[in-house]
Amino acid sequence: MVIPLFNEEESLPELHKWIKSVMQKHGFTYEIIFIDDGSKDNSWTTVETLREKDTCVRGIKFQRNYGKSAALQKGFEAVQGEYVVTLDADLQDSPEEIPGMIKMIKEHDYDLVSGWKKKRYDPISKTIPTKLYNWTARKLTGIYLHDFNCGLKAYKAAVVKSIELYGDMHRYIPPLAKYAGFNRIGEKVVQHQARKYGVTKFGLNRFINGPLDLLSVVFMGRFGKKPMHFFGFIGTIMFIIGFGFALYLGIEKVVSMITGELAPLIADRTEFYLSLTAMILGSQFFLAGFVAELIGRNSSSRNVYLIEKEF
Repeated sequence: MVIPLFNEEESLPELHKWIKSVMQKHGFTYEIIFIDDGSKDNSWTTVETLREKDTCVRGIKFQRNYGKSAALQKGFEAVQGEYVVTLDADLQDSPEEIPGMIKMIKEHDYDLVSGWKKKRYDPISKTIPTKLYNWTARKLTGIYLHDFNCGLKAYKAAVVKSIELYGDMHRYIPPLAKYAGFNRIGEKVVQHQARKYGVTKFGLNRFINGPLDLLSVVFMGRFGKKPMHFFGFIGTIMFIIGFGFALYLGIEKVVSMITGELAPLIADRTEFYLSLTAMILGSQFFLAGFVAELIGRNSSSRNVYLIEKEF
């Protein structure tokens, strides 16, 4: 289990006890990896205390707050189990759902099972934007999940080892998995718990960053390895349209000269500047795709997160 946390010292002992109870009840061998994302309270001290009581607990502490995606990425790099489960540390995700999700992976050969909090205990200011966001994500990605951003998910280990999270990409793990070649994605209705301690760590900026990240994920998934297919296609179409207009104007001018008709100068016509603009933009798009191909083939991007402590 990979559990990112930020200022959740009150929730951790109860969450650990709950997870341990479920794991022992179902006879699972397990590890719990708590990733402290630069907490300002005593969360890390609590994790250290839990480690003293339970050797199945592991901890990673960031030197500063990097965000949930960074915490999950570091946890995914550290996991060793056959199956990986992510859940939030605020007790809103129920560990009781984990055995059922693992069962779905085993029986139906899913690569990923995502939770669906069908009945939510969130204010309307959060639920309505969430519904709109999920509808948009379904249309753009072709993955028909009801709750893309549910923190409770189960994976085959190969899935989390094949994707890279950064920024706020934790919201889009199913599309990232799909674009990595893991197409068998299932969904399970899970129980949503009302927040018991503390306050939410996500602000209004998620309503702006979320859609932008979604566009980034869709673009990178479809064209990340072949940017020329996107920029080159647009550039070529624009250049052909512009060149076609310019050719038409040239032919029309030649015909008018042959027939002796009075025709305005090409440079005095609005169509000339439109065609010229289309050819210039088309060339720029094409060159952008070419440069993107060069960058993509010669760069290796791995984010570096400074770890303060780990055991």
